[in-house]
Amino acid sequence: MTVCLFTFVDLYSKGLTTLDHILTKGAEFAASKGVSSGEMLEWRLIEDMNPVRFQAYVVINFAKQWTARAAGVDVPADIPQDLDFDGLKAAIAEARTFLAGLKPQQFEGRDGVTLKVALGQIEPELPLGQWLSGFATTNFYFHLSTAYGILRSRGVPIGKVDLFAGGL
Repeated sequence: MTVCLFTFVDLYSKGLTTLDHILTKGAEFAASKGVSSGEMLEWRLIEDMNPVRFQAYVVINFAKQWTARAAGVDVPADIPQDLDFDGLKAAIAEARTFLAGLKPQQFEGRDGVTLKVALGQIEPELPLGQWLSGFATTNFYFHLSTAYGILRSRGVPIGKVDLFAGGL
């Protein structure tokens, strides 16, 4: 399976723009209801589910870390899990800058390179093309969509069009 790994840079950059957009709309809505952005970041769909803050944390980390792995560069450290609203916005901007610095040449011929990653109790070894297209991107969009779903469930006036804030 041959995958153009560099295309994920654009996908993740657009997703980060969408995350920034929906977080801004969420904070604006929260403020209109007398709720702080910090409280908004703790909203959940259900009690035992991770909050908006965690969903943003995963989206930001996956965008940087999986593209770094695919490009064969040092994997950036996780962002802090307790970032406030402004910290998350800064982390999104930093992640977009990181992605903008990646070049197509860094990804050439790397789709078949195998990588072993510890995922809890398992440690699969897969080609990078499969990691990005199957695992990383699925998780990236799951957490982005979950952040959207949490905000929407709380009444934030967002719709499907807001998921394309980063472009098509």
